Amino acid sequence: MTTLSTATDSRTVDALLSRYDEVRSYTEQLAAPLSPEDQTVQSMPDVSPTKWHRAHVTWFFETFVLAEQERNFAPYQDKYWFLFNSYYEAIGPRYARAERGHISRPGAHDVGTYRGNVDARMRDLLDTLDPGALEQLASTIELGFNHEQQHQELLLMDIKHVLSANPLQPTYAGTPAPTGEPDRLGWVDVEGGLVEVGHEGGGFCFDNELPPHRVYLEPYRLGDRLITNGEWLEFMADGGYERAGLWLSDGWGRVQREAWQAPFYWQQLDGVWFEHTLHGTFPVNPALPVTHLSHYEADAFASWAGKRLPTEQEWEHAARTLLGEPDDSANLADSQTFHARPAPPATGGLRQMYGDCWEWTSSAYLAYPGFHPAEGAIGEYNGKFMSGQMVLRGGCALTPPGHARASYRNFFPAGARWPMTGLRLAEGAAK
Repeated sequence: MTTLSTATDSRTVDALLSRYDEVRSYTEQLAAPLSPEDQTVQSMPDVSPTKWHRAHVTWFFETFVLAEQERNFAPYQDKYWFLFNSYYEAIGPRYARAERGHISRPGAHDVGTYRGNVDARMRDLLDTLDPGALEQLASTIELGFNHEQQHQELLLMDIKHVLSANPLQPTYAGTPAPTGEPDRLGWVDVEGGLVEVGHEGGGFCFDNELPPHRVYLEPYRLGDRLITNGEWLEFMADGGYERAGLWLSDGWGRVQREAWQAPFYWQQLDGVWFEHTLHGTFPVNPALPVTHLSHYEADAFASWAGKRLPTEQEWEHAARTLLGEPDDSANLADSQTFHARPAPPATGGLRQMYGDCWEWTSSAYLAYPGFHPAEGAIGEYNGKFMSGQMVLRGGCALTPPGHARASYRNFFPAGARWPMTGLRLAEGAAK
């Protein structure tokens, strides 16, 4: 049994192959409820077809692992390198993102054949490489696992939008949580001071979580749970979408241009607000966390409530010092509702920090002090997007198992509403 070492972990090749099969099979499990026609639709430019996600993550292993180490390498299909490259300029030209839905061929079955081909070649490669080559590839393979997990979450977010555009209101899977009312929002005090943020210790992280560094935080308070649909209905009833003074200028412009009146997947029928979810369309449940908000909406609600959004450093420090890393109680990879759930009973501490919905922060997505992207095409993974984006923390109900941690930095443009996003309030420490 050959041993594989990385900068953060040591594992056997058998364990690596097991992890590969686990990640790859989970993608196929998520795609299984969908027809080939479902997997081809692109309902807006930000959404990618399911079969594209399945193919792109396969292209990643073929491009960054097999092409580097497979003897007599040849791509499975030359044109796939053009079709399934996302944004890697160093690799070569790519098909326009907004037009991915135009591609009827290869079909969903053909993509499955492509996945099977690359899977077999990856297994053969890992079984035959010498320890030195394995050590050299370890970090790229681990990046491939986590890259595919990101696309597993995106696959679900994207198919949610695709199905929402269908007047037949088809469902993906799952059942709704019981209807209820939210409990009273509590507050948790967090000590400030000179604290360290960024990834520490062993285990995988993305380069944008590095290097760890110190920041100074004033004492602050966080809401003990996420803001709920019930509280959002109060915001709407008080004219939240009609009061320019609550909004950032760019946000108010979007409200006006796009006639925002409610969260992204809400619609009003005969005076009743309904919410589209992966398990169907139902009357808005006041107890559930409000989801599919832009940063602009989250910030406007915080202004209306007389509070603010936390900074990403405040969020991470509180998560790490008061909770630690996520455990089984977090609503991640929810295969029953595929949606955010009501907060568990109050305990005096923080609730819903991990899972349910990604939490907008007030922090722009920027490089940490001392950050340097990797050389070559892999260096394009995160660094070149550090402009015009806001940071989100915590994961959501669609985040795959083992893919959330205190230092994880997600990012989206401030106007993005299709991701499963929500908010938690913050304020300065009580005087």
